[in-house]
Amino acid sequence: MTLAADIFWSFRSPYSYLATRRYRALAEQYDLTLNLRPVYPLAIRQPDFFQRSHPNWLRYTFLDVVRVAQFLEIPFGPPRPDPIVQDLATRRIADEQPHIHRLTRLGQAAARRGKGLDFADETSRLIWGGQEGWNERDHLARAAERAELDFAELKAEVGAEPATLDAEIAANQDALEAAGHWGVPTLVFDGEPFFGQDRIELAVWRMQQKGLVER
Repeated sequence: MTLAADIFWSFRSPYSYLATRRYRALAEQYDLTLNLRPVYPLAIRQPDFFQRSHPNWLRYTFLDVVRVAQFLEIPFGPPRPDPIVQDLATRRIADEQPHIHRLTRLGQAAARRGKGLDFADETSRLIWGGQEGWNERDHLARAAERAELDFAELKAEVGAEPATLDAEIAANQDALEAAGHWGVPTLVFDGEPFFGQDRIELAVWRMQQKGLVER
């Protein structure tokens, strides 16, 4: 019997990026369906989060994601531009956000087609893998093509249904909290959350207890 799990994921999260290709590999290796459920990052859900966090939080996160990427041998570079417009000196989130709403709605449109994880993987490789100007030219269109999606179709859906897509994203966020967590990436299997890119093996272990088998 094919098992299923949900992946709660954000385009602004470097840890989501570091987990995504491994999630995708799991779906290829095991008789497993992984449903990507994109959420808006904390910068959107809780704009004062960074101002409330410990002064060392941001510095430690930068240090940690770089070494995790090196350890896993995954290309990594600061996003250019950042999906969230933020003053890193003051940690203030700008009122105008030209990227994150579009990205997250595109991700939800891809998820509607059962291709959310593929689109998230291909797109995050641009954003966090060092591609300067990932939002320009045809970079996103090519990422969608690699995920076997029609980018023009996705764009048209995002333009026509922003409120409906946002309602679906809000439902994803509610489901994440109902499962017992708030952060990303979080894999939820059988009602049990596994938060972080360092809990993938633990999630596989639990799923194997419930009958997970290789394809």
